[in-house]
Amino acid sequence: MSDETFMREALALAEQAAVAGEVPVGAVVVREGVIVGRGYNQPVTSADPTAHAEIVALRDAARRVGNYRLGGCMLYVTLEPCAMCAGAILHARITRVVYAANDPKTGACGSVVNLFAEPRLNHHAQTQGGVLADAAGRLLQAFFSARRREPDHA
Repeated sequence: MSDETFMREALALAEQAAVAGEVPVGAVVVREGVIVGRGYNQPVTSADPTAHAEIVALRDAARRVGNYRLGGCMLYVTLEPCAMCAGAILHARITRVVYAANDPKTGACGSVVNLFAEPRLNHHAQTQGGVLADAAGRLLQAFFSARRREPDHA
């Protein structure tokens, strides 16, 4: 399967996040061509600041695989991971991270910092951005545009 196929799965999860009133970010963990973990943003609904899509997907994959180490796995996420998520991805030993839209405010794959290229860290993942970036960007823009129109967010 292609990067676009797995990113479409992540985009579907991002749409679920939007329906729940969360920032629309979705993620899937793939091992040997099979999705083993799914997640979408839920920090508000779960009252958990760590419940970003990537963390939720990593937790799901670790439970299914039976190991917190997810070497050989790929993570597809609709928004460039933040530093917290990048740290979790590194600790999980994810091999490759594919993301859709850049995050110029908190992106840790090169937009603000690049933790995956930090030579002092003991694990490095390959990263690739821009896969279905327009679709992810439209979803984020629509969410924040609607949010700004709400009376309490004006």
